Amino acid sequence: MAGRIMIESGSEMYRVEDTMRRIAQNAGVMDSHIFTTPTGLFMSLPTYDAVQIQQVTSRAINLEKVDRVNALSRQFADHQITLTVLSQRLAVLDHDVPYFPLWLQVIAAAVVSCTIMIMFGGHWIDFLPSAVVGAAGYTVFYLVREQLSVSFLSEFLAAFTIGLLAWIFISLHFGRSLDMIIIGAVMPLVPGVAITNAVRDMLAGHLLTGIVRGIEALFSVSAIGIGIALVFRFFA
Repeated sequence: MAGRIMIESGSEMYRVEDTMRRIAQNAGVMDSHIFTTPTGLFMSLPTYDAVQIQQVTSRAINLEKVDRVNALSRQFADHQITLTVLSQRLAVLDHDVPYFPLWLQVIAAAVVSCTIMIMFGGHWIDFLPSAVVGAAGYTVFYLVREQLSVSFLSEFLAAFTIGLLAWIFISLHFGRSLDMIIIGAVMPLVPGVAITNAVRDMLAGHLLTGIVRGIEALFSVSAIGIGIALVFRFFA
């Protein structure tokens, strides 16, 4: 359960395996064998002649859940909680998704969009348009991801919305640089954590997982690029 929660929340595979192995060792099992992939994990306990398989059907980025699993693992290692309590708290964490409210995520997306636009050399006249476009794009991304289960469609529609709104702002003379507004607004959509974890997994020896996650991140980036490209093809 701990490993599945961590994979679903975007943790690196070496961290998943290390956490699972530590829980097993602190429970008295020293010879556990673990194999993890982005879509499932296997764990065997030869001492007890037991093998367990967990399927991973959804993946997102929720590092707060990863941190909570690690915190519970450390509490169990320090004998602050029992194995039964650990299982109960993991079950609660599995169903209690600690996400920030939508309005706060949208505000954060707006702040990231306009500040990164300035960092990339944009003009202050594009500060407010970049914030508005970034917030609108992230809202579309969030709502599509929650309502539909089609992979990469949320990134595509959000990017298309960003490109279209940026073009509208420029057409109405509420901004100066179409490129800079788009660059800032798409940053909240870029799968930076996924790309970083893919590289870290490959450096840790998890080549299969690193390659799979890297390809998944590449598909997300491609969906964003196609959404923007359609706007430039038919509008700009």
